[in-house]
Amino acid sequence: MKTAIVVFSDPKSGSDEAVGRLFNALAAAYDLKQKNEHVEIVFQGAGTRWAGVLTQKDHPAHALYKAIQDKVVGVSSGCADVFGARADAEKNGFSLITTNQVPGTSGLPSLAAYAKDGYSVLTF
Repeated sequence: MKTAIVVFSDPKSGSDEAVGRLFNALAAAYDLKQKNEHVEIVFQGAGTRWAGVLTQKDHPAHALYKAIQDKVVGVSSGCADVFGARADAEKNGFSLITTNQVPGTSGLPSLAAYAKDGYSVLTF
């Protein structure tokens, strides 16, 4: 079993819903990791902004993030550009994903590649 988890929730919304979606995405990754299943996490859209938040030690999801950090593939390069998250992503060591060369962008993750490779794709 292979699973790709894509986080779209926006930390700037300041809502419990955004944090809840993030927490559940990370918890799903943790569960799969503990069961030795293949899992990858990608931050896309406004979710790229988490790159500047999750690394803060006082954030409620920081400990969970640290537990699954090795499963984070990176953030969407094009989305990081649009949502102002590129500097935080680079500063905090997140890879910029460019596998889907969408015109007018620096590239996004290819969800088609995940599907073709047999991944279940979960979105949060």
